Amino acid sequence: MVKQLIFMTDITTKPPHLDKKRRCAIVIPVYNHGATIAKVVKDSLKLGIPVIVVDDGSTDLTHEKVKQIKGAKIIRHRQNQGKGAALLTGFFAASKLGCWAITIDADGQHCVEDALKLIDGISNLQRPIVVGTRKEMLCAGAPWTSRMGRIFSNFWVTLAGGPKMSDSQSGFRAYPLPEILNIDVRSRRFQFEVEIIVLAKRAGIPIIEIPITVNYPSPDKRVSHFRPFIDFLRNSQTFTRLIVENILAFLKK
Repeated sequence: MVKQLIFMTDITTKPPHLDKKRRCAIVIPVYNHGATIAKVVKDSLKLGIPVIVVDDGSTDLTHEKVKQIKGAKIIRHRQNQGKGAALLTGFFAASKLGCWAITIDADGQHCVEDALKLIDGISNLQRPIVVGTRKEMLCAGAPWTSRMGRIFSNFWVTLAGGPKMSDSQSGFRAYPLPEILNIDVRSRRFQFEVEIIVLAKRAGIPIIEIPITVNYPSPDKRVSHFRPFIDFLRNSQTFTRLIVENILAFLKK
């Protein structure tokens, strides 16, 4: 039986996360975020968790800046393949170090220390996907495209048979390994993160949401790879496929 999503609005008693940290690796997919990646990597290293940076074919100074940081492992795609492809590369590398991958976006919007909240959300009895739900996005300066995109995504994830979520687009997550690597996700770009949530529910993997803080850079410093027309088509194709699969599965019951 598929387990229902649990939304944790408050964590008052945190279990010790030191033992859990030893089983984790941080995965940071990056594409042309040379202005922010160094700080994100350095802050991540302070947590005492292995850090894997997957440079997805950056054409700016991203690769050079990461190479200069001692302690971080960098893997480079010669050509841009998409965020989903970068995450999968990071998951395979992380699976050699532990059984959990903590994913953090490279644009600096996340408070890296919130990774400890995600780790604390990992149950000893379950192996869920833990999603960091971005709170107060308007106050944090999130662009309207991000806010509307989240509403759109939440609705279609549910319609496709996925869990009812508050933030299905958040890239700050804890993934169980190797369970995630055994899920056949077809998307290789931004759609990977919504598709894997839908397929995880179908596979009986619990999804937990935990509130996190978020801070968006000012518009003049923000790097976005969002392309309204192309990404709308890709999102529509992914959700249409997932919805059709869900309908067919229902009819077979």
